[in-house]
Amino acid sequence: MDTLRERNAWHVNGFLALAVALALLAWAAYGLRTLIHTDGAQGLWSFLPGMALFALMLPGFFTVQPNEARVLVFLGRYTGSIRKEGFHFANPLAEKKRVSLKIHNFTSDKLKVNDAMANPIEIAAVVVFRVVDSAQALFAVEDYKSFVAIQAETALRALASRYPYDAPEGERSLRESPEEMAEELKREVQARLEVAGVEVLEARLTHLAYAPEVAQAMLRRQQAKAVVAARRLIVEGAVGMVKEALKMLKSEGVVELDEERKAAMVNNLLVALVAEREAQPVLNTGTLYA
Repeated sequence: MDTLRERNAWHVNGFLALAVALALLAWAAYGLRTLIHTDGAQGLWSFLPGMALFALMLPGFFTVQPNEARVLVFLGRYTGSIRKEGFHFANPLAEKKRVSLKIHNFTSDKLKVNDAMANPIEIAAVVVFRVVDSAQALFAVEDYKSFVAIQAETALRALASRYPYDAPEGERSLRESPEEMAEELKREVQARLEVAGVEVLEARLTHLAYAPEVAQAMLRRQQAKAVVAARRLIVEGAVGMVKEALKMLKSEGVVELDEERKAAMVNNLLVALVAEREAQPVLNTGTLYA
């Protein structure tokens, strides 16, 4: 089935049509004057057609505001749309419906969904859109604004279910990849709104958080990950410092250490460097022989 598309409707300049309507009114007035003064049929045949045509033309006048379209429907059939702003005249028997072409914002409610790891999260988004095809917006769907709201929330749920809230470094996630998520959400919403003649200008997450019932547990998990990452960095740095110290001692001939003393020194240095508390030094003044 062919999709209904917007097309231009027949119309003329409203002021030109108004001049014609005034001429018809003047003709009718002349006929009335003739009818009153001469009581003749000529006046009647001028007055009745002139008034009938003048009255018929009146519904055909309308104005189009900036960022607005008028959709013409005649006897149940779509006859075209008029986007050009100004004063116009078109088929006086056609219904002229307004469709706003302005930019609209839709902000979703906070939705509670499960992410790709089955963790319950709260998510919300804002969708910026406008009508680009007035015929589709009016006839393809019942109410294009409600349609945008429902489809935007559906797309948001679908996006949240495909990605985890948080992921290891280098992997895509809802929290770590906001720009990529925004672009993917925009494509998802646009695909769903194509049928309604709506263009999505921007789609972006406005709220993202764990659901209250798991928020504390997830916070502790994030803190644990941060602690582990910090410990790993400290240990890597300490091992590097110990290796450098042993290398310097050997290269400069400060002291010769056997394997047992080298192991003890490594142990002491690592404890001093990695311990959370400040290490307490123990001075070795030598060995007492009996």
